[in-house]
Amino acid sequence: METLAQPASATPDVMPGLLEFTPQAAAKVASLIEEEGNPNLKLRLYVSGGGCSGFQYGFTFDDQVVDGDMQTVTDGVTLLVDSMSQQYLFGARVDYEDGLEGSRFVIHNPNAQSNCGCGSSFSV
Repeated sequence: METLAQPASATPDVMPGLLEFTPQAAAKVASLIEEEGNPNLKLRLYVSGGGCSGFQYGFTFDDQVVDGDMQTVTDGVTLLVDSMSQQYLFGARVDYEDGLEGSRFVIHNPNAQSNCGCGSSFSV
């Protein structure tokens, strides 16, 4: 397993503790990228205002890396986080779980003081 987290404009030094992108999540993203037919796609994770707890997580595919983006690469799959969202996601783990409630991406965020039952919103 290869995991590397770094700002887009930084040297390729490993910056531990920023964000963990699990192999299970990377494998699911890889299969979704394959379905899209564009190998240049990366998964972008962002935080925006909203949801029932004040902030909410969002995912989108992106083929552009902008200045200030943090890139986390696991098993050849890239997760991007914009500079504003990084402060809310420091130390978080992005995982993919398959259970009784179905399959979904899950963000384990040590910065969240409370989470909504839906799992997509939080407060700090």
